[in-house]
Amino acid sequence: MGTELLAPLDLAFWHLESAAHPMHLGALAVFSPPPGGAPGPDALLELLGSRTAAIPRLRMRVRDVLLPVGGAAWFADKDFDVHRHVTRVTLSAEGPEPEGGGFMPAATRLAGELMERPLRRGLPPWEMYLIEGGTGAPFAVLVKLHHALADGMRAVAIGAGIFDEIASATARPPSARPRPVPPRSWMPGPRQVAGLALGRIEDLGRAFGVGASLVRAGRLDPRGAPALRAGSSGTRRLATADLDLETVRRIRRASGGTGNDVLLAVVAGGLRRWMLERGESLPGDDPRALVPVSRRRPGGAAAATGNRLSAYLLGLPVSEADPWQRLRAVRAAMERNKAAGPLRGAGAVAVLADQLPPLAHRFGAPLAGNAARMLFDVLVTSVPLPRSRLSLAGCPLSALYPMAPLARGQSMAVALTTYGARVHIGLVADGKALPDLERLTRCVEEEAAELVAEARERR
Repeated sequence: MGTELLAPLDLAFWHLESAAHPMHLGALAVFSPPPGGAPGPDALLELLGSRTAAIPRLRMRVRDVLLPVGGAAWFADKDFDVHRHVTRVTLSAEGPEPEGGGFMPAATRLAGELMERPLRRGLPPWEMYLIEGGTGAPFAVLVKLHHALADGMRAVAIGAGIFDEIASATARPPSARPRPVPPRSWMPGPRQVAGLALGRIEDLGRAFGVGASLVRAGRLDPRGAPALRAGSSGTRRLATADLDLETVRRIRRASGGTGNDVLLAVVAGGLRRWMLERGESLPGDDPRALVPVSRRRPGGAAAATGNRLSAYLLGLPVSEADPWQRLRAVRAAMERNKAAGPLRGAGAVAVLADQLPPLAHRFGAPLAGNAARMLFDVLVTSVPLPRSRLSLAGCPLSALYPMAPLARGQSMAVALTTYGARVHIGLVADGKALPDLERLTRCVEEEAAELVAEARERR
């Protein structure tokens, strides 16, 4: 791969990062040993190293360039060494055990600590940890990818290369030669020039509309939940929750809308329960969620370069006492968002990145990051996974918990994915602001149980 300029949104993510707010995505993949036993940790580590080293994108690092001024580009790392990126960690049997003990509590605690550490910027921006729990126990793989390297869909496309099924498929020779692409002249024709000009005018008009929406939606004095707006300590805590996929489907069939509407309502109800259990008064304004949405075209290549994101803003109706009314409110709000489209409204702030020069990203990203708390309180994102069953060295994948980065001014982010018959939820929080994050996972599961009971009655 040759030199490739960072796309505008990638450049924004690269410069948004600080020591207290690392901008990497994460995923904790948990594997069950097969009946014959899992390969040894050395063999697993060697396999992870060989498969990640074979992914071209993971051999690229970021360097500044002279032109465009303030820009940066991806360069092949001539000194690439996969051993700098893939590490083995053994869970110690000594020391205090988290409540409940066992592999998962210890693995999630360790994953939270590892998520605190920013990626080294002089190297390709990713890391992978093999977390082993001992002979015959499950093991996990923690993946960290910088947001400049991938959005959610592209992270899946890149990270899937470690799985047996994907690695074997990509190793096969192509069945047919690709058709040669005729060379294109670097000089655009008259029609191309006219099309570019019209597209630029349309983009500027869209950006102006998004900017105006941002001004209207900004909150100089947000009155959201105090725990969601606590100051940053630079620490990270991870908690996980699991929902039955059939439970989500039953609720959706009874309520209408989409499965994502149901999951957003479950998060809203879980937050309400959690706030009341903590003894907090409900906020004067419902907390706002930023709900990312992919701008990639259906059927397009998920591995296409550059982040392609927009987002919707959604008020999480924690002030509503009735779970079913909360679900209806979420569904109605998301239908309004979808009717407007992902390129309109204040939630589409990411599309403004395309209109700014590289130098503006370099110096303006910290200011934009500090303004995030004026727009939203919590990030809630869904990450798609392949529908097929996945494994590593013959060990089946039993769960995968996605993790999103924390913006400045936010103390929690929620990421969800569906695999098999389960919905896996990863909650990343500031460790000092939300020391009781595990309680929130229980509240989320209780909210789903109450909604499905209500769905049964209504059916």
